[in-house]
Formats: sequence, C-alpha cells, structure tokens
Amino acid sequence: MGWPTAKAARVLKALLSIGWRIKRQDGSHRTLARASWPDYTFAFHDREEIGPRMLARIAKHTGFTPEDL
Repeated sequence: MGWPTAKAARVLKALLSIGWRIKRQDGSHRTLARASWPDYTFAFHDREEIGPRMLARIAKHTGFTPEDL
C-alpha cells in the first residue's frame, strides 16, 4: 500500500501512538523525542494536508508506516 494524504493532526497522533512524545513546542514546530531515535522536528499546522512524498520522508526519520495512520 502506498502513502495516502493526511492531516498533520492525524499524523502527529499516529506518531504519538507509536512511542514518540512532544519534547518541546514553539508555535507549530514540535520537537519529538523517542528512545534510541534522534529528535525529529514536526513543523506542520494541525489542519495542514501532508502529501504522500512528505509522509514517506517523515516515515524515513521516525519509523512510522502507512498502517500507523
């Protein structure tokens, strides 16, 4: 299955469900942390639509899969 498009709030919720946590936030920039992974900056507004290519890029850095959505 390929990547769909998804709202940023849904993607953030999926990341939190697989073990990421919000370390700090400055506006729409959230720094996420997870044990044994480098920190990841999630810089999207909640209602923003994220396309398949960007979702694939996020997945590369966070280990999340289309099934997590």
